[in-house]
Amino acid sequence: MFKPRWLLFVLTLLVMITACGKPQVGDLQWEMQDFTFINQDEQPVGLSDLKGQVWLASFIFTNCTTVCPPMTANMSLIQRDLKEQGLNAQLVSFSVDPEVDRPEVLKEYGGKFQADFSNWHFLTGYTQAEIEKFALENFKTTVQKTSASDQVTHGTSFYLVNQDGVILKRYSGSHDTPYEEIIKDIATLTK
Repeated sequence: MFKPRWLLFVLTLLVMITACGKPQVGDLQWEMQDFTFINQDEQPVGLSDLKGQVWLASFIFTNCTTVCPPMTANMSLIQRDLKEQGLNAQLVSFSVDPEVDRPEVLKEYGGKFQADFSNWHFLTGYTQAEIEKFALENFKTTVQKTSASDQVTHGTSFYLVNQDGVILKRYSGSHDTPYEEIIKDIATLTK
């Protein structure tokens, strides 16, 4: 008779401890390496600037003829939904074609999608080799530009990054984008 009460006490205590912990979102747990790149306003933006904030990352380029326009449109809808719900998060789109995508080109591109640049950073200012390495090492995704084409092969995921610079989760960014799930996950992390 004593053992069941003891077991019940321990189980209750475990439930209480678990309930008081930080909310969990995603299961990737990929820690970001430090970086500092240049945004559409020619201002430096780095991991240290984003620490303490939740952010959603993507990889795009302005000459893209396939997946980038829908991805950027989807990110624009997410930005709108974040504002409507009063959620504070940053959006970061890394260019995978930095030789073409200079800051002014990225600013014009973002403007076509009604980007609010106060919390959406379009980044460039690195070499092609650097973005290919950065994408693979941090986001576990491939970026590859071939000399035979002006198009760049890259992943189409959106990545949720927490306040500590840890990538927690990825979502489809080009089709069947789970807007509600993304907003819910950001809300959970910003509580």
